[in-house]
Amino acid sequence: MDRPGFTASLVAGGVAGVSVDLILFPLDTIKTRLQSPQGFNKAGGFRGIYAGVPSTAIGSFPNAAAFFITYDYVKWLLHTDSSSHLTPVKHMLAASAGEVVACLIRVPSEVVKQRAQVSASSRTFQIFSNILYQEGIPGLYRGYKSTVLREIPFSLVQFPLWESLKALWSWRQDRVVESWQSAVCGAFAGGFAAVVTTPLDVAKTRIMLAKAGSSAAGGNVLSALHGVWRAQGLPGLFAGVFPRMAAISLGGFIFLGAYDQTHSLLLELGRESP
Repeated sequence: MDRPGFTASLVAGGVAGVSVDLILFPLDTIKTRLQSPQGFNKAGGFRGIYAGVPSTAIGSFPNAAAFFITYDYVKWLLHTDSSSHLTPVKHMLAASAGEVVACLIRVPSEVVKQRAQVSASSRTFQIFSNILYQEGIPGLYRGYKSTVLREIPFSLVQFPLWESLKALWSWRQDRVVESWQSAVCGAFAGGFAAVVTTPLDVAKTRIMLAKAGSSAAGGNVLSALHGVWRAQGLPGLFAGVFPRMAAISLGGFIFLGAYDQTHSLLLELGRESP
């Protein structure tokens, strides 16, 4: 991938990530509290829905930038003809690689954010300091495996579906899709992927919010899923599915639309500059 393409992916990904995370933060807080083992009201209800936003503000740009740099680089590395039946596989591999890299930045930010969301009286920096003091660096990466195990299936659904919908729309109108059309495709793909991966999101939330030293804090996804199933059944596994679907549908619209718009704009500016 050439330098303009690398820079465009980095900046466009970062802009898209910051836009969607800050705009949709309240929905994410409600979803986290619905999934919290202490229950929605005890976790804060509708109070302090911007608790933890500094952690998101700091982590959003590098997290999204890392994802799209990796995603676009792997797509370039595995270049195939657009009509090839291997194209969806290329998108799956690129999205999976992007998630593994991005989670190195996303997970510490997510751990601090989610604890702040269910303890709105505590400051974000105080929570960050407490994690480092009590658990060290491993505490910031609690739930890394469960987050990757959530994000990879999510991306395996979302990104090939997004790319396929764009290709279909482009074929139907006989021209490349515009940014708003890419955003619509992103909303549909994101909403669908959000629903089918909600149980994995519930497991990730439980692991991140568990008390240090507890069995749930060990990070075993199957154990977390079994515990939720035994205590709450199917409704527990799909706790927060509606705010999650709403947030990710809107997020897909903003995130992928903003990415396409910013990426195209930066490449155009790159071609015009001497």
